[in-house]
Amino acid sequence: MTYGENLWLFFTLLFGIIILPGVDMMFVLANALTRGRAAGLAATAGMMIGGLVHSAYGALGVGLLAKLLPVLFTPLMVAGALYMAWIGFTLTRSAIVVEDVGRADTKSNWEAFRRGVITCLINPKAYMFMLAVYPQFLRPEFGPLAPQAAIMAAMTGATQFAVYGAIAVAAGRARGMLVGNRTGTVWIGRCCGMILLAIAVLTLWEAFRR
Repeated sequence: MTYGENLWLFFTLLFGIIILPGVDMMFVLANALTRGRAAGLAATAGMMIGGLVHSAYGALGVGLLAKLLPVLFTPLMVAGALYMAWIGFTLTRSAIVVEDVGRADTKSNWEAFRRGVITCLINPKAYMFMLAVYPQFLRPEFGPLAPQAAIMAAMTGATQFAVYGAIAVAAGRARGMLVGNRTGTVWIGRCCGMILLAIAVLTLWEAFRR
């Protein structure tokens, strides 16, 4: 796999995860519906900062592992791939339904931003997911890890801005597409699950080639 192919694969996974309806998306939508586009965009900015923090610790963990215990890098790839496969299998059998968005209780755009950061950071599944994902895409054979990590962090922030920002700007239409749309949200989840399963298989193949 070339570095370009690796980045495209990372983007495919990243887009699938971010577009999956969840706590972060609902927080942005609630702020946009309750207090307008500016509040929704402020919440989006908070999510982006949280995403950068997740990217930083993911890159730091992989960098330390590659430097201190390189022998464990391949086993970690295998463990991460199995974890992604489990999440993917769960998503293909799940039925994600958004019944309601609710109202945001933020009082200012600054509070929407601050709570957006906190909402992103307190999600325990995000930590596990980043630890599983980064070893699959941050590879010593592609060169120094710091530039790779910076590119992946920029891709994460840009994708969050594109998806959550669009939801903040088109809040009314986004609510119509998500709330009560059982068929749409279920298939988003199942498609994301299939993407995870496919990437898990590719990762296992790469790991055993090593």
